[in-house]
Amino acid sequence: MPCPGKGSDMARIDWYIEGPAYGNCNCGYSCPCQFEEDPTQGNCRGFEVMEITDGHFGKVDLTGLKVAILYAWPGPIYKGEGEMQLIIDESASADQRKALETVLTGGETDEEATHWWVFRAMSPTLHDTIYAPIGMDIDIEARTAKVSIGNVLSSEGRPIKPPHGDGAHRVRIDMPNGIEFSIAEIGSASTTASAAIKLDLKDSYGQWHFMKHGPSGVVH
Repeated sequence: MPCPGKGSDMARIDWYIEGPAYGNCNCGYSCPCQFEEDPTQGNCRGFEVMEITDGHFGKVDLTGLKVAILYAWPGPIYKGEGEMQLIIDESASADQRKALETVLTGGETDEEATHWWVFRAMSPTLHDTIYAPIGMDIDIEARTAKVSIGNVLSSEGRPIKPPHGDGAHRVRIDMPNGIEFSIAEIGSASTTASAAIKLDLKDSYGQWHFMKHGPSGVVH
């Protein structure tokens, strides 16, 4: 398995990506992985999608593109043996595709600085990238999302509904030193996917946040 970038003392291609992001995994609403505990079901399956509202890789402009990642591990992420599959906006040029594949698999990134680096390091299997139209409509504060990726993935997110009455429950996870986000809104989400990594998630952990990543990790 190719090793992602190693150490912060190495010269890096200058890159930056930011934009709204949404994800869904098979954990309960209080995803134990965020608290250094084993996943709810003992294994981890899910996906994330984001729109790059500002981004570049060296001189390659990435602004306006959308990307998604499917992932699965037979146990906790830290035990490895996982698999990943990237999905990149079909409108991306050859240079943009190469840049995004590099960043999303931990390339040109300090060791353990982003969740993308960790995901790749813990995933000996990297399936062929899918290039497809990515439609996403997400509202971070409202905890709503509708995502459609070609004919391979469909997802919908909504606020958590209390079992004891009407209304919408609101809760956040705040991670000052996180490698994925600083603050994320949590909700309920459902996803089906028929790519190399199959998903059939129903009313499980949904996550909304504004992602900011660079070679040294999250820009807090």
